[in-house]
Amino acid sequence: MIILMGVSGSGKTTIGNLLSKRTGFPFFDGDDFHPDANIKKMAGGTPLTDQDRMAWITQIADVINSAPAKQKILACSALNRFIRALIIKEIKESCYFVLLKGGYDLIKERMKKREKHYMKPGMLASQFEALEEPKRALIVGIEKPPDHICDTIHNTIKKMAK
Repeated sequence: MIILMGVSGSGKTTIGNLLSKRTGFPFFDGDDFHPDANIKKMAGGTPLTDQDRMAWITQIADVINSAPAKQKILACSALNRFIRALIIKEIKESCYFVLLKGGYDLIKERMKKREKHYMKPGMLASQFEALEEPKRALIVGIEKPPDHICDTIHNTIKKMAK
């Protein structure tokens, strides 16, 4: 199970879709599983708490665990240790985290260009504040084009599989 993590606007969905096409692994976007209350809260400019995220992670895990494919890709912010531990506990497969990492200004500019997304640029600071970088993860900079980022992740995964 590959989990693409990082702050909002770091490219998790874009890279997840590309990686899915390349590997054939099904892709699940964590944003699709937020309860309406979470979306309203974020759209209103209020950061989620770990308590808010628990039902979201449970929903994601239910879908992932019932999907028949052995290898899967999930885009999920997974910003702190508590949430990553919950993901590992709830998902019945081994998880490999990939942190998509970029600078505040770059990500803010990307967020300004997104249309119809509930997470607005004004929420970015809270995402960076909440981020606890994992000690055991592949960390990939997001400054390069998406195809290059996908190549880096895909090549690393292939090496691990050998």
